[in-house]
Amino acid sequence: MRLWRALKQTGCGILRDGVYLLPSGGANDEALARLEAEIRAAGGFAMTLELKARTAAQLADLRKRFDRSGEYGALVRRIGLAKASLARLGSRRAQTEMRRLEHALQKLAAIDFYPGEAKAQAATALADLKAAYRAAYAGGEPRFSRRRPRQVDAARYRKRIWATRKEPWVDRLASAWLIKRFIDRDARFAWIARPSECPAKAVGFDFDGAEFTHVGNRVTFEVLLSSFGLEADPALAAIGSAVHFLDAGGIPVPDAKGLETMLKGAREKARSDDALLAESMRTFDLLHAAYRIGGAPSRRM
Repeated sequence: MRLWRALKQTGCGILRDGVYLLPSGGANDEALARLEAEIRAAGGFAMTLELKARTAAQLADLRKRFDRSGEYGALVRRIGLAKASLARLGSRRAQTEMRRLEHALQKLAAIDFYPGEAKAQAATALADLKAAYRAAYAGGEPRFSRRRPRQVDAARYRKRIWATRKEPWVDRLASAWLIKRFIDRDARFAWIARPSECPAKAVGFDFDGAEFTHVGNRVTFEVLLSSFGLEADPALAAIGSAVHFLDAGGIPVPDAKGLETMLKGAREKARSDDALLAESMRTFDLLHAAYRIGGAPSRRM
């Protein structure tokens, strides 16, 4: 059963009972060699052969055995159910379900050796789900602008009210920590449902039209680093890399998933946005201290 599951995870097509197919090359060859070795070590018989199609019809028949359209169809139906249930799920459960569906699409795409229209439809359905979530809950998720971050007079940003969207997550939590620890130690925070609710004279961050928000390919945390001259701190820069990966994707950062896990725990424990920030502050404090002592980890390419 374990070997059967392993064969299924590699995306093998089935030629007949006990005969499995994979396109040759790279990771597929390594996977088959590893499975063959395991079978032989357990006292079984396994043999890897190279199969070549002699005609276009034979090749088409072989490729049909890797058809993932049914699996994509099932995934699209799951995505549709999630989209229809957004209001019932609520923000946090909807986020969890979107992550599950995104992971499912990634796993399926990894074994889709001959992708076609079905994959494109699934990707579109997931993008539509994310757009529907943003419309329902994000309340002004910032878009990247083309302007450049500007240097500011830090003295103008002390003892201020800082406003951002409610139910904060990675970029907003990290930005609030940065503000409180390095920019405005007397900062107070207002959590708003939409940009129009930003209090008069408050400093807005991480929403469209805010004074500090996404610029170029930088997330809000990175923009704050640049605007307040904090980029020279390697520990802060390392945190910025993790925040960027979790908020906008890109190059994987070794500690990013650990940071995300800690923040998930803080979110489950907290009963308000202020409480969530208080819990998250400790996480970012520890991460910053560790980077200052041990040095920032290098990005994994």
